[in-house]
Amino acid sequence: MQRPRQVPPGWVVAMGRLSRYIMNDYGGGPRLLKLAWIINFQKLTTIPMLVLLMNHYGNESVAAWIYLALQGSYALVWLVKDLAFPDAKFHQPATIGAGMASLITVLGWYWLLGWLMIARGGRTGYPLADYPWFSLCIGLCIVGCSIMIASDAQKYFTLRVRSGLITDGMYRFVRHPNYLGEMLVYVSFALTIWHWLAVVVLAWIWGGFFVVNMMLTEASLSRYPEWAEYRRRTWWLVPPLL
Repeated sequence: MQRPRQVPPGWVVAMGRLSRYIMNDYGGGPRLLKLAWIINFQKLTTIPMLVLLMNHYGNESVAAWIYLALQGSYALVWLVKDLAFPDAKFHQPATIGAGMASLITVLGWYWLLGWLMIARGGRTGYPLADYPWFSLCIGLCIVGCSIMIASDAQKYFTLRVRSGLITDGMYRFVRHPNYLGEMLVYVSFALTIWHWLAVVVLAWIWGGFFVVNMMLTEASLSRYPEWAEYRRRTWWLVPPLL
């Protein structure tokens, strides 16, 4: 028996509506696209764009090559994920305006991160020596990709055979492991770039979209009888901090 859903804060509901409008209905007209097509376009163009930027700015520093490997590999991982176990919300019909708005308001900022990394000509000023710092960034990216892939795969294939709350596997201790994995990936990018603007970009995307989606998801899942106990024994995002 399902229980009444928790009501999220008003600002979360408003931001959720705005997000859905931007991703699906902006500009009106027929829904001729899927948001997944726009996302995949951004991922497909990431590697050639970064290579062109490196050539344009003459930046062949170790930091630039490592950043190319990090963001380029993540883009390929995302494309594999979309082919093997696609996220249904990204495959809903969308207007042309919504596709362009999504590219401008969210996806385009990820391109800005690459430009910010390469246009500075290898000037990084890391707080540690370069090699330990690069090791940290690479490790975070690998761990983040692994968590994201594993949790998205578990959710996709579990919900194909049964509906309901997922409380085991990747969801045993953390309620949003897929977001945790993706956030670790982008933390690795920001640390490699090491510039205040990267923090602003991530704060916008995480605060305006990730946090809102997680709170709306929890409000939806609260209809299940086992939700209260599951919520009591798990962390929202990062154990034992959140």
